[in-house]
Amino acid sequence: MKTSGQLTLVLGGARSGKSAFSETLARETGFERHYIATGRAYDEEMRERIARHRTDRGEQWVTHEVPVELSAQIRSMDGPGRVILVDCLTLWVTNLMMEERDVDAEGVVLIRTLESLSAPLILVSNEVGLGIVPENKMAREFRDHAGRLHQKIAAVADNVYFVAAGLPLRMKG
Repeated sequence: MKTSGQLTLVLGGARSGKSAFSETLARETGFERHYIATGRAYDEEMRERIARHRTDRGEQWVTHEVPVELSAQIRSMDGPGRVILVDCLTLWVTNLMMEERDVDAEGVVLIRTLESLSAPLILVSNEVGLGIVPENKMAREFRDHAGRLHQKIAAVADNVYFVAAGLPLRMKG
């Protein structure tokens, strides 16, 4: 059961506008903005993408690059007068899988963390369950992990949005 901070989950496909929408929600709080980026730069294209995102956000954000230890980072940042935006949960799930961590157990820890926050938190994630069944085992496991995590977070979230073509659809809240 959630006790205080407002929790928002924003889902959508790739390039759907979910990050821009989430950043707008964070700005509207008027609080100090903290951005937890879960992406890892495995190649030059990803390094450029991360640099472009950092530049696009500007100096108004404090950026924390946290590919795996997400729950601990969120707990350490919780407090009044700040909003935390995590982008994105599916990259976090990928990182956990690549490190052969127990994704479901990490998800339980994350949910417990979310339930006790005082700061508003916005979680961004890719909805990956709308397409065909993936052809390989790892991709199917990834889709399943992400889907289960989304359901658990949506159950405790105050607000849930689905974004497509830059248009947010409020699903809960």
